[in-house]
Amino acid sequence: MNQKLNYLKKLQVWIPDPEEVWKSAELLKDYKQGDKVIQLRLEEGKELEYCLDPKTKELPPLRNPDILVGENDLTALSYLHEPAVLHNLKVRFIDSKLIYTYCGNKQLVINMFLCFRDERNQSIIVSGESGAGKTVSAKYAMRYFATVSGSASEANVEEKVLASNPIMESIGNAKTTRNDNSSRFGKYIEIGFDKRYRIIGANMRTYLLEKSRVVFQAEEERNYHIFYQLCASAALPEFKTLRLGNANYFHYTKQGGSPVIDGIDDAKEMVHTRQACSLLGINDSHQMGIFRILAGILHLGNVGFTSRDADSCTIPHKHEPLTIFCDLMGVEYQEMSHWLCHRKLATASETYIKPISKLQAINARDALAKHIYAKLFNWIVDHVNKALHSTVKQHSFIGVLDIYGFETFEINSFEQFCINYANEKLQQQFNMHVFKLEQEEYMKEQIPWTLIDFYDNQPCINLIEAKLGILDLLDEECKMPKGSDDSWAQKLYNTHLKKCALFEKPRMSNKAFIIQHFADKVEYQCEGFLEKNKDTVYEEQIKVLKSSKFKMLSELFQDEEKALSPTSATPSGRTLLSRTAVKPAKARPGQASKEHKKTVGHQFRNSLHLLMETLNATTPHYVRCIKPNDFKFPFTFDEKRAVQQLRACGVLETIRISAAGFPSRWTYQEFFSRYRVLMKQKDVLSDRKQTCKNLLEKLILDKDKYQFGKTKIFFRAGQVAYLEKIRADKLRVACIRIQKTIRGWLMRKKYLRMRKAAITIQRYVRGYQARCYAKFLRRTRAAILIQKFQRMYVVRKRYHLMRAATIVLQSLLRGYIARNKYQRMLREHKAIIIQKHVRGWLARVRYRRSLKAIVYLQCCYRRMMAKRELKKLKIEARSVERYKKLNIGMENKIMQLQRKVDEQNKDYKSLLEKLTNLETTYNTENEKLRSDVERLRMSEEEAKNATNRVNMLQEEITKLRKELHQTQSEKKTIEEWADKYKQETEQLVSELKEQNTSLKKEKEELNRRIHDQAKEMTETMEKKLVEETKQLELDLNDERLRYQNLLNEFSRLEERYEDLKDEVNLMVSIPKPGHKRTDSTHSSNESEYTFSSEITETEDLPLRMEDPSEKKAPLDMSLFLKLQKRVTELEQEKQSLQDELDRKEEQALRTKTREEERPPMRGAELEYESLKRQELESENKKLKNELNELQKALLEKSSPEVTAPGAPAYRVLLDQLTSVSEELDVRKEEVLILRSQLVSQKEAIQPKNTMTDSTILLEDVQKMKDKGEIAQAYIGLKETNRLLESQLQSQKKSHDNELEALRGEMQSLKEENNRQQQLLAQNLQLPPEARIEASLQHEITRLTNENLDLMEQLEKQDKTVRKLKKQLKVFAKKIGELEVGQMENISPGQIIDEPIRPVNIPRKEKDFQGMLEYKKDDEPKLVKNLILDLKPRGVAVNLIPGLPAYILFMCVRHADYLNDDQKVRSLLTSTINGIKKVLKKRGDDFETVSFWLSNTCRFLHCLKQYSGEEGFMKHNTPRQNEHCLTNFDLAEYRQVLSDLAIQIYQQLVRVLENILQPMIVSGMLEHETIQGVSGVKPPGLRKRTSSIADEGTYTLDSIIRQLNTFHSVMCQHGMDPELIKQVVKQTFYITGAVTLNNLLLRKDMCSWSKGMQIRYNVSQLEEWLRDKNLMNSGAKETLEPLIQAAQLLQVKKKTDEDAEAICSMCNALTTAQIVKVLNLYTPVNEFEERVSISFIRTIQVRLFFAPHIVFLNSALLIWKI
Repeated sequence: MNQKLNYLKKLQVWIPDPEEVWKSAELLKDYKQGDKVIQLRLEEGKELEYCLDPKTKELPPLRNPDILVGENDLTALSYLHEPAVLHNLKVRFIDSKLIYTYCGNKQLVINMFLCFRDERNQSIIVSGESGAGKTVSAKYAMRYFATVSGSASEANVEEKVLASNPIMESIGNAKTTRNDNSSRFGKYIEIGFDKRYRIIGANMRTYLLEKSRVVFQAEEERNYHIFYQLCASAALPEFKTLRLGNANYFHYTKQGGSPVIDGIDDAKEMVHTRQACSLLGINDSHQMGIFRILAGILHLGNVGFTSRDADSCTIPHKHEPLTIFCDLMGVEYQEMSHWLCHRKLATASETYIKPISKLQAINARDALAKHIYAKLFNWIVDHVNKALHSTVKQHSFIGVLDIYGFETFEINSFEQFCINYANEKLQQQFNMHVFKLEQEEYMKEQIPWTLIDFYDNQPCINLIEAKLGILDLLDEECKMPKGSDDSWAQKLYNTHLKKCALFEKPRMSNKAFIIQHFADKVEYQCEGFLEKNKDTVYEEQIKVLKSSKFKMLSELFQDEEKALSPTSATPSGRTLLSRTAVKPAKARPGQASKEHKKTVGHQFRNSLHLLMETLNATTPHYVRCIKPNDFKFPFTFDEKRAVQQLRACGVLETIRISAAGFPSRWTYQEFFSRYRVLMKQKDVLSDRKQTCKNLLEKLILDKDKYQFGKTKIFFRAGQVAYLEKIRADKLRVACIRIQKTIRGWLMRKKYLRMRKAAITIQRYVRGYQARCYAKFLRRTRAAILIQKFQRMYVVRKRYHLMRAATIVLQSLLRGYIARNKYQRMLREHKAIIIQKHVRGWLARVRYRRSLKAIVYLQCCYRRMMAKRELKKLKIEARSVERYKKLNIGMENKIMQLQRKVDEQNKDYKSLLEKLTNLETTYNTENEKLRSDVERLRMSEEEAKNATNRVNMLQEEITKLRKELHQTQSEKKTIEEWADKYKQETEQLVSELKEQNTSLKKEKEELNRRIHDQAKEMTETMEKKLVEETKQLELDLNDERLRYQNLLNEFSRLEERYEDLKDEVNLMVSIPKPGHKRTDSTHSSNESEYTFSSEITETEDLPLRMEDPSEKKAPLDMSLFLKLQKRVTELEQEKQSLQDELDRKEEQALRTKTREEERPPMRGAELEYESLKRQELESENKKLKNELNELQKALLEKSSPEVTAPGAPAYRVLLDQLTSVSEELDVRKEEVLILRSQLVSQKEAIQPKNTMTDSTILLEDVQKMKDKGEIAQAYIGLKETNRLLESQLQSQKKSHDNELEALRGEMQSLKEENNRQQQLLAQNLQLPPEARIEASLQHEITRLTNENLDLMEQLEKQDKTVRKLKKQLKVFAKKIGELEVGQMENISPGQIIDEPIRPVNIPRKEKDFQGMLEYKKDDEPKLVKNLILDLKPRGVAVNLIPGLPAYILFMCVRHADYLNDDQKVRSLLTSTINGIKKVLKKRGDDFETVSFWLSNTCRFLHCLKQYSGEEGFMKHNTPRQNEHCLTNFDLAEYRQVLSDLAIQIYQQLVRVLENILQPMIVSGMLEHETIQGVSGVKPPGLRKRTSSIADEGTYTLDSIIRQLNTFHSVMCQHGMDPELIKQVVKQTFYITGAVTLNNLLLRKDMCSWSKGMQIRYNVSQLEEWLRDKNLMNSGAKETLEPLIQAAQLLQVKKKTDEDAEAICSMCNALTTAQIVKVLNLYTPVNEFEERVSISFIRTIQVRLFFAPHIVFLNSALLIWKI
């Protein structure tokens, strides 16, 4: 069929547009063959003529029908071309707010279980330009895998996989002009799964890190995030040593001018990064090492250079940034400073060091920074891979490739070349994969197919990577000694220009080239290609870093020479792609590092080949990310940018390949359901396939336009649209005929109804008019009568009113006049009285004022006279004679001071002659001088006071001059005298100051001389001390060792004494033989406890027990034999120590002459020390004697009374114990005194800084030198140092232990804090009532768990106490019963394993019903048979429901009857742990979980019913009340069981949800329960939501059968009916929620027919509830939102009345859900319409104001009431 015949009138087409790329238009007339112009009308109503291309005569592309607009699969479109794809994406993105769209057979949202079914590894390839969302899409895919699969171990591998994202984003992502979080490297993550398809680990490979960003950023861009996170966290205490600051301070972070990203807090991001590092096993020390290296890079960027000349430069001395860098990196400042400004040049014979220019130094600095960062990046990736590595064998994996998309900028360099090269390889693999899938689909359906032509970009790949390709020529040029970018460009032109069509040369440049890629032409600038390909750094700088003291930095460079090849994986599985070649100073002849020969391009090519091999070995899936606009605006679509990216990412090529074959595919059933209207009744056969074939043969004559497969019909492009047109035409004709008939019938019916109504109306109107006229006449007559009487009444009433008003006015006026007259008379009388009193008061006031003035004048006069007298007295007090007397006293004092100064000068001269008395004399004279200076200061102060008084006098004189002119002459005299006195006083003060200064100078000179002399003496003394110390060092060490040995031996003897003391106490506690009476309670408890632990405890005893009938012995002789042996060893050791001590005493005698000359104090100290040593030796002898006495006392008698409290042995032991304890205390005090004496000796010989100390030290040293005391002082000093060192180490050790304990405690507190914060966040999301209940429940659970833990600890302690008591008792019996020599004669038959228990009175057994007696040892068997190994199916079929619960309760009753709290506690704890263990092992089995939920609740109910509490006993029978627990209150365990029941219920719901989850969407939405209703939708027909669609879908019957299974299992296990109702309610809630959520996510499900289908399915579920008598469970109400959503799909959606009906009907849906359904509503045929935007806005407005209207209505109702 010719496609040109389809261009008919009213058909819609696409025409090019410069702004919107493509515009929609409508044909105004049919197109005929040969027409050169097409008449069109645009959507805005404008008409135009579209001229066809005269050469190609290609018609504009056709537009798809509206029914196909917004499809979720682009290949489902009937017309597949660029405008159709662009428009479909725009509609889904702008109108439906959908961001994911399918393209071909590939799903953009991958179902991970495909690999489980196909048994093949999978790969997800995420591509797109910067800012398109590649990283976020890859992150969502990984999060999806981690969520649905879980982890195979308890190490939370999925959390670690997700935690790798923050780390890699911080070190590998940066802000660009197009994206705030742009990935500047490629990565491929393999997520491994085991056989159960759970995550076991992961592995990451990285590709082409953009290292240049470390040292340079363009405008409005940033460096990597980690640098800004460090700067934002610089204030943290642990970062103080990094010496960081604001990001604008560092050169490497301020170049872009945009250090802050809106909405991003770098400090918080640093916290997330550190948390992720901790989760991945990077400890705090390694984290600080990473931050230290990063901070060093920042400081390295601030290093500046100063040019000496054109070829050399220097770094300023002590340059702060370089100093900080060297400190952080642990390298020498001089070496790094030198090699940053120099380099080595090697020739055949010599090596030269050459300075470099400033520009070269800056480049070398930047290269070093990039190299360090690349090494650190690789190190972090290695550690991440180690953390994600698993030892479990990997069964399969899913790879996620997040790689850069095709890039083209104004200036393109080496990075863009590598990126586009990688995209060429990926595009080739993508094209081959799509073509292969198309062929597999055709072969599967067994239809004939021909080879589809598609674009092959292999020539472009050959141009880049083939022999003599661009990369080969680039590597060859890099090897040239004088290779340059220009020469490389010329080689490219000579090799490929005019030989390869894909290679071009720009017209205006000789340093660039153009490559025709699959997406676009790209011009690359040759500048920088060679340098970036070499990526070199000077070897000398690397050597400096290798020699670093910083261990982590040296680790980064230690394996550089042994680096692996890029084509082989590292041990962690990652390919090294960013390795930097190090430029050697001098190459060895014949040897060259292979690693250095491999350039970046060569490494990238090898890694890309490895990646292609991995992708080809897996099943790839593609995610193509499209960036809608360049301004980062939400839901803004730029058509030009979108088309550019569609062409670049290969989507249009995929569509073209699909369109070249059979893009539209329908199953026979779907085709029949859709086009049944085109068939006649006779054409419908029982065989659907044959029916479809017959119809297509009639409708489409060209058989090449379709093919019949096994299960599907394949159509060429445009055929579905043609069939839709035929169907629409037939439906339109049928509609017109139906409308014509219905409209005629309606109009006739309307006419008859109107005629009948008109006659009726006329009849009633005429009658009404006649009645109205008669009524008018009657009303007129009545009105005249009423008017007459009314007018009369009005006139009469007016007269009466006027008369009454007149009378009232007259009375009021007359009264007013009389009252005014009375008031006037009264006022006159009062005025006269007031005048009388006022005149008297004025006279009295005048008198008082006169009297006050007279008194005031008298006071002023007397004051004046007093002032005169006072002035005279002041003048006399300040007379000249008085000041002269004062001056005479002052001159005497000054003369005395002068004489004292002279005396001091004489004293100073005498001090120079007498150095021995220097200190005392100086001190006395110094004190005298100080007192004199103080007196001088006092006199100076008096002079100052006098000066101040003079100033005061001047002020007073000024005042007196104004007041009294008579005293002017006296004032002048006083002023002259005051000035003279002031001058004399100042002169005196200056002379005193000069004298004081001279005295100070003389004092300083004397101090300096004294210090010089003391320094010389000290140096001389130190030299002599050093010489003699070397001679005495060996002897001193020997003495110290012997002294330490004595102390150690003393401590060992103390320990031995403690052991003997314990053994004696044990022997003393031996009871007498015979029966000892105990109370019955102790006896019964002892018997029970002994029985429960007799087997295990007897095995721990050192010796076996003997029968009580055997003879008893007082002592174990083996013990005394050991004691004697130990005493012998101690004697030998003591003898050796005595010999050593004798030798030391002989040495001491030889030096006795020197020792006698020592000072008395130090000799006494040494004697005290030697005395202490002798006392220690005597202590050893005394201990030996005590042991001998103890042995003799114990061997005196063999009777049992030896160890009695009054026996001699007992007394001897007691005396020895008392004396030894006292001696031990004394020895401890003596040791402390000895240590203090040693410390004092050390302090005595330390040099002092003051003059007095220096003098004393000099005298002591002189005496020690003379008397030979230096050696002994040095010995004391060494001993003190040793003691202090040992104490310091012990304190350090204890401090470390305490620090570790505190860290552990802090960690536990942090974990507890995090857990509490999570619980708090969860509680805050709940409503207030539920929040309070949840908090109370959490607190009760916490307290219960703490109580259980405390009870378990108490139980363990009780067991330990009982065990120790029994061991002590047995040991005491053995010591008291065994005899010497009888151990060898005891036969094995006489030894028993059971300890002797006290006599227990047997109880009389009674018959108690409802109890199960069991022994303590039977508890594990009971738990094993009742819980662990019990089969739920066997109990449900063969036994009664709840049997385990009843048996366990009977055991509890028996333990309660015995009043055995340990037994009750142990049984309940074992039961709870057993149930948890079973649920953990078989937690995914619904029957097991249901069984134990029923039994747990039953057991809990029994504990409540028979607890004895009145609240639970209301409905008990008397017999049941007799069976209540009597001894124990198990309220705490009831709470624990209640919590356990809640956990089991939640687990049951999870299991139920996991079983139902795959069934709900398929059964409730996709399956057609009512055949033919939903078969009218022409989608892509791939049913992507179900992962098992190819094996058979679930139906509603499957869901109902599963519900029947759930219900029957719960009933068989005897579950409580209310609990069953709750489970059913939760099940229906899950069903409704999942169905509604999927309905809101799928546009193809939002139609009228689907609403009808959903309502039918809901009715079937309601019928199931009726059959099971569960209508009152509340399950139906949980489906109300789904029912209302289905009704919303079926109601009318046009007028305001429809909007009102929707608002009142959908009260269970939110506004967002209602609007979402209306937006997604899709007509199933052309006679339905989409919901208009105005209608949706009306709905939104009504729903927004609905609460306010309800409130106003209620308020009005209340107001009316």
